[in-house]
Amino acid sequence: MPKNTRLLLIDRNQAESLLGFDDALEAAREAFRLHTLGEGRAFPLVREKLASGSVFGIKSGGVEGRKILGFKAAGFWPGNRALDGEPHQATILLFDPDTGRPSCVIDGNVVTTLRTGAAGGLGLLRLARRDSVRLCVFGTGTQARIQARFALRLMPGLRSLVYVSIDGKPDARFEAAIAPEAAGRGCAVAHAAGRNEAVGQSDVIITATPGTGALFDADAVRPGAHINAVGADTAGKRELPGGLLERSRLFADDVDQARVLGEAQWAKEHPCLALGELLTGKAIFERRPDDITVFDMTGIALQDLTAAQLLLQRATAANTGTWVEWPW
Repeated sequence: MPKNTRLLLIDRNQAESLLGFDDALEAAREAFRLHTLGEGRAFPLVREKLASGSVFGIKSGGVEGRKILGFKAAGFWPGNRALDGEPHQATILLFDPDTGRPSCVIDGNVVTTLRTGAAGGLGLLRLARRDSVRLCVFGTGTQARIQARFALRLMPGLRSLVYVSIDGKPDARFEAAIAPEAAGRGCAVAHAAGRNEAVGQSDVIITATPGTGALFDADAVRPGAHINAVGADTAGKRELPGGLLERSRLFADDVDQARVLGEAQWAKEHPCLALGELLTGKAIFERRPDDITVFDMTGIALQDLTAAQLLLQRATAANTGTWVEWPW
């Protein structure tokens, strides 16, 4: 006779209702802690370019002490834009580590968006100058919006946000998405016509684009600036110009991974420190006034899995989601 078990499905709307900004921030912080202290494992990464021009990847891992095991299958399908769809697609699957049985399927787009925004927020809190007032954002898509929103929430001193769009035109959807946080904090929002000029006037720069090439000139970055580099997540991709990393203090979510997939692939020998080392106190970083800092963000599996486990616990407690019979 089959054993009667059930599989929980959590769709986009349910995930959004159960996972807030503060939840994502704490889940990301915990993921960095687990990763740095060796309490969680990230398994070998899969990242493959497809014949269609899309990219498909799998990030997997587990935390034995917390009964967490799973993976996120995700990638980038640029053709989705022509279908008025999101080019980033992701699905998360959690397993019972004792039996190998699937326990939960989750819309990974919501988790990816929030956990990446939260990781960027932690980078800003630890690396950017506290007196920063001017922010420049490259990109206007989903990730650019969430990065900007976390920045506005976590850096109350920001008074100016300029953004650079791919087509060089103002983006009403981007401005509407960040309007609540910007207005509530007295931060002016404007479209930037000149890339180098926008960078040169900014204390914090966030790059969240498809990462097909350098977005600005290296000498445009002012001393004391901080950069969150989000878009380079595949071999061959970059957003930052050559020569910039060599005069920066470089940090990453995972150093080895960043040297394969992130901005650090273009400066493999340059010293790089894991952000988790700072968050856990294993390393100390004192910012000098003229330091240029870069946080190279390629994303780690534990960021997805800690957020997914929280969603599973909350959905079960709230009796929400869709249960499917899954006998074995």
